[in-house]
Amino acid sequence: MAGYVVLGKYTEEGLARLKEMPEIIKKHKVQREQMGVRMIGTWLTMGEYDYVSVYDAPDEQTMMRSLLMTGMAGLVRTVSMRAFSEDEFAAMLAKLP
Repeated sequence: MAGYVVLGKYTEEGLARLKEMPEIIKKHKVQREQMGVRMIGTWLTMGEYDYVSVYDAPDEQTMMRSLLMTGMAGLVRTVSMRAFSEDEFAAMLAKLP
């Protein structure tokens, strides 16, 4: 599984429905599990972004489909990054000259 970090900002619609977010996040987690994407966790943050979520997905296409579905819901805008585990990092380093 590949790791991903997703930074999010609430849209105006998302802010209007802010009190519903705990339930929306629970539904989101179930929907993503049905796609084979595991949401490790979501944390509310202070600063430029409103939250950060961490995921494992079987491949980039599946994660991209998940991100597109999130965007289509209209409650948040996201920035995503591929994250490499310590083992993946060590394997990359082992292949360096």
